[in-house]
Amino acid sequence: MTDQLKKEGKFSYLEIGEGQPIIILHGLMGGLSNFDGVASFFPPKGYKILIPELPIYKMPVLKTNVKNFAKYVKQFIDHKQLKEVILLGNSLGGHIGLLCTKLYPESIKALVITGSSGLYESAMGESYPKRGDRDYIQKKAENVFYDPKVATKEIVDEVYATVNDRQKLIRTLAIAKSAIRHNMGKDLPNMDIPTCIIWGKNDNVTPPEVADEFHQKLPDSNLYWIDKCGHAAMMEHPDEFNKLLFAWLEERGF
Repeated sequence: MTDQLKKEGKFSYLEIGEGQPIIILHGLMGGLSNFDGVASFFPPKGYKILIPELPIYKMPVLKTNVKNFAKYVKQFIDHKQLKEVILLGNSLGGHIGLLCTKLYPESIKALVITGSSGLYESAMGESYPKRGDRDYIQKKAENVFYDPKVATKEIVDEVYATVNDRQKLIRTLAIAKSAIRHNMGKDLPNMDIPTCIIWGKNDNVTPPEVADEFHQKLPDSNLYWIDKCGHAAMMEHPDEFNKLLFAWLEERGF
């Protein structure tokens, strides 16, 4: 899908379909292709899918934080002249979506999070800085999924290249520290926005109790589980993820 990227000013993004806009926010090590299943399923059902490339490795180090990524998403919403979007985020993308919703509630109609950071960040900081050790990187990549085969050579190669790029590694660690600083625990009870939480029962990165806490603290949330599933439900079980999300959107009238 990356060959379909549109470039306008500072924004690079995919845009597919027409209708209610769903903006997808990828994670720290996650590519746009992680959402191929969502991007093919929802446009025929009356949704416009937009996937911006987040400037994770392009911002100055001192500006590389969750808040500035949330601002970037709002700028993208304004650039596209969109009203009342649905945000869908995985991992760091979920955290960015949560903070964007807190800061700019007038622009957000609903939120969807899966394997989101924002409450539990210990998984973000300690995992990356073993430069040069490909076996270690492969184990960490496989740990993201219930089925280690989902961690293809392409995925492992991409993560390996990232942690062996000094500038990217510095930004990765800056983001990890920023995520810890931007814990959303105290904000969630005040965020009265429809939220769909879809979580892998076997998530090793953000364990199931994190999903339970999101559900308890977000006043208007629904929680759905996917069995035999790790940190990236939309990749590992795309059909079930899409089915759960579509049913929720229909039930909520979105």
